[in-house]
Amino acid sequence: MNTLFRPALSLLLLLTSQVSLACLLTIGVVPQFEQRKLLEIWQPIMDQLSQATECRVDLAGSENIPDFEAKFMAGRFDIAYMNPYHAVMAHAAQGYEPFLRSKSNLQGVLVVKDDSPIKDVSELQGQPVAFPSPNALGASLLMRAELKNLHGVDVDARYVNTHPSVYLHVAKGLTVAGGGVQKTFDEQPQVIRDRLRVLYSTRETPSHPLVIHPRLGKEQTQTVIKALTKIASEQPALFDAIPMPGPTATTYRDYQPLEELHLEQFQH
Repeated sequence: MNTLFRPALSLLLLLTSQVSLACLLTIGVVPQFEQRKLLEIWQPIMDQLSQATECRVDLAGSENIPDFEAKFMAGRFDIAYMNPYHAVMAHAAQGYEPFLRSKSNLQGVLVVKDDSPIKDVSELQGQPVAFPSPNALGASLLMRAELKNLHGVDVDARYVNTHPSVYLHVAKGLTVAGGGVQKTFDEQPQVIRDRLRVLYSTRETPSHPLVIHPRLGKEQTQTVIKALTKIASEQPALFDAIPMPGPTATTYRDYQPLEELHLEQFQH
């Protein structure tokens, strides 16, 4: 190559690199699954979002739910998939705005062993009850709030990390009851479901949304929302895996009623 052109080429490569680095979108996902599965689920969506926005799109991992919470509270994600109460926390802390969610609602369920003598939630006063994590909305926060505020019941909460672990704890008699959500209960193997009985169901709330940080600005925000809405419309199977079946547009107005429940009293 002619040496006269080398400085110009170097400058072009530098400018191209700077443009690429200047357009980076970071996605955070509540760690419902292990990191490898999350990447498998989100990679096709991220690839198409990258093409539509001409930005590099990265999945930012979180070790656990508290780590995920710390990151969105600090505004570390441009886009995030989170539970409904997380959306309330993120909106208050950073101004994150929900824009896409499943058309189906979230409902907590409290299960006991199929042969358990317990017939009413009042019998759970002081009893060991398994929950996946302190701030899981339907399974923990909403369930504990309703037990306390509607039924005057305080339980001995045991946190076992995942929904499947909750159902196993109850099925094996390690706790007298456990909190989950209807969807994850329905997804359990038949042999587990046959050993459990739903004792109580919470009110329904809007399901996990995708939220976006206001620092992206109006133009880029609309580009991202339009791109993800288009992908969801044309390839709903990709969003089924998130899981976000039947994606539909949403706003913070759908989640604002959760503010009135004062779930912060049950947060850890």
